[in-house]
Amino acid sequence: MINEKESHSQQKPILSLGQSIQLIDCWKAMLYEEFQKPYMQELKKFLQSEKQLKKIIYPPSSLIFNALNTTGFEDVRVVILGQDPYHGPNQAHGLSFSVQKGISKPPSLINIFKEIHSDLHLPIPQHGDLSSWAQQGVLLLNATLTVEQGKPNSHQGKGWDIFTDKIISLLNENRQNLVFLLWGSFAQKKGQFIDRKRHLVLEAPHPSPLSAHRGFLGCKHFSKTNQYLQSKGLLPIDWSLPKI
Repeated sequence: MINEKESHSQQKPILSLGQSIQLIDCWKAMLYEEFQKPYMQELKKFLQSEKQLKKIIYPPSSLIFNALNTTGFEDVRVVILGQDPYHGPNQAHGLSFSVQKGISKPPSLINIFKEIHSDLHLPIPQHGDLSSWAQQGVLLLNATLTVEQGKPNSHQGKGWDIFTDKIISLLNENRQNLVFLLWGSFAQKKGQFIDRKRHLVLEAPHPSPLSAHRGFLGCKHFSKTNQYLQSKGLLPIDWSLPKI
């Protein structure tokens, strides 16, 4: 069963920013050395200082590692790379492109749903919570895991990019037959070292309204992902979402 994970109540926080920040054991073991490195200590200091200045940071501390906590290392089958969390109230919950139930679907997510509808003839979901994808093995990973309210990209260059590069590298080197969906130049640059002989890499323009019509719409990445997984004897992803 996908998403077998340890009880968070049995874990010790790996980072303290006023709330417990916890990571399931499989990822903690893979990333333990990263948390000891100077860049991560500097990132911790930066986040603590932002909190002390009473700045509002998204997602909530308990959800910073939601993508990893929902999709264990051995459970990953697909990786969708985003840039940084949504910066509006109640939007970000630690999964790239996803918003919590009850929150309006952002334009990029609307275009993702349009492509799924066109590609697989699935109904347009009523909400934008992609947790069910993550529970099936879709790692919804943002390159930067935190952001200041109202300031997109405000936490870029603070160390998260190094951390998430390590995550991609670990998956690239230690797993086989993964599908990486790289939408837009940012994601494509971040994933340029992925071994195309070990994994399927699908690239398209970003699904934002500014670029979706330049090739994201019509890319058929969702059917191509499932065809590849099934060709390797793996279960396809159910790209539909449960009703509210």
